[in-house]
Amino acid sequence: MPSETSQTLDRGLRVLRVLAESPEGLTVTELSGRLQVNRTVVHRLVSTLEQHGLVRRDARSRLFVGLGVLHLAGAVQPILRDLAMPVLRSLAEALGSTAHLTVADGDEALALAVVEPTWTDFHVSYRVGARHPLTQGAAGKAIALLDVAEPAYAVTSGELQSGARGLAAPVRGVEGLRASVGIVTLDGAIDEDVVAPRVIAAAREVGERLR
Repeated sequence: MPSETSQTLDRGLRVLRVLAESPEGLTVTELSGRLQVNRTVVHRLVSTLEQHGLVRRDARSRLFVGLGVLHLAGAVQPILRDLAMPVLRSLAEALGSTAHLTVADGDEALALAVVEPTWTDFHVSYRVGARHPLTQGAAGKAIALLDVAEPAYAVTSGELQSGARGLAAPVRGVEGLRASVGIVTLDGAIDEDVVAPRVIAAAREVGERLR
């Protein structure tokens, strides 16, 4: 019985993962083919997940991840923030710049945790919950570097805020999480030889804390 339960749970999680990677939706038959699991079994899995709001079906009977997943994600976000905050605090204080943890949410970058330095007279304000396209800003562009070998980081100037400059590095090794750690500072030359290694190290430490 334990192995049966484990197999069922594994298949249910695979259903959610495949649907999350299919923004156009899938039919039960298509999902069955992707999973290489009998169509009847997939139908039962989908029906169970629908009851919990984790899968939804549109008028064409195409399947999508349901809004119930948002409630699960909302419960995870405070954990991510709590684990990342000490690292961000150290980074902000060391560099005198606002530090942040940003996660990918669809095609947008979402600022999940932000720490401002305590000792500077002026620094850039960056709001928790702020969103912007993944294609803009160092935080979003760094997430796109997850498949690039280390050391990898992104630097931008004035893309999100006039007079601001950012540098960010991807958080690696956490399955299912696309995120970056970065800093944003007043416009001017960032000494990449100094800042980049610290940001990369902070991103690596956050990844280790989340694993």
